[in-house]
Amino acid sequence: MEEYLKTSYDLNDKELVSVIDELPLWSAPFGLKLLDKIRYCKNITALDIGFGFGFPFLEVAMRLGDSSKIYGIDPWEVAAERTKKKAIIIGVAEKIPLPDNSVDLIFSNNGLNNVNDLKAVLEECCRISNTGAQLVFTFNTDKTMIEFYSALEEVLFEKNMLNEINLLKEHIYKKRKPVEEFVNLLNESGYVVGEIYHDLFEYKFVDGTTMLNHFLITLSFIESWKALVPKGIQQEIFEEVEKRLNDSARLSGSLKLTIPFVLIDCLKT
Repeated sequence: MEEYLKTSYDLNDKELVSVIDELPLWSAPFGLKLLDKIRYCKNITALDIGFGFGFPFLEVAMRLGDSSKIYGIDPWEVAAERTKKKAIIIGVAEKIPLPDNSVDLIFSNNGLNNVNDLKAVLEECCRISNTGAQLVFTFNTDKTMIEFYSALEEVLFEKNMLNEINLLKEHIYKKRKPVEEFVNLLNESGYVVGEIYHDLFEYKFVDGTTMLNHFLITLSFIESWKALVPKGIQQEIFEEVEKRLNDSARLSGSLKLTIPFVLIDCLKT
């Protein structure tokens, strides 16, 4: 069996978390765009939703300086232990333990698309924000890694696995909602959307085998991909997907995974 299908990580393992880079390549392209769009002012209160290992949380804290207070909220306790430079809240963004009208800036680097209830989170953001507060965040779109998902859908279709195709589409929608849906929820929650910025970056690999065994992929994606396919035929399905990705890489010279993302900048009315 392929090694990536046997790989499993415990994200609550302190030893594992201790060796994950604090600035993963995955979060950097989103975060650099986010840092450009934040309005830096003195004497404000800010909140980072889903701060993870501290990027861009700590960078924003340093840029705002000592006159401001910055909080971070994240349910990942073992990661939070590594990010204790400023005030940190262990919890979920659906229930933010901050007073009404107490925050001037909320930012999130690819974090809002991972919450359980986006509508509830945006309503909480609006509740704790002062009038005119900035909410700025990034998220990757439903075309993320389209090269992999297209190959998987093709294999499932050829095997008449229509239920699994529906699960695949539901998986993508749950994690990567359309931009229009984000905008509608923002408007309903009390925000006025200003700029919507589209961008993308690429991950390149020598072939599909290398991609599927990459640490980021096995850490963050493989388990959810495996869950889309019945356990008894996972090896068969992924062997065929891997073969197709390898064939594509031979023709193109390498395998590319496209990561399109969006930055939305808005204000509380």
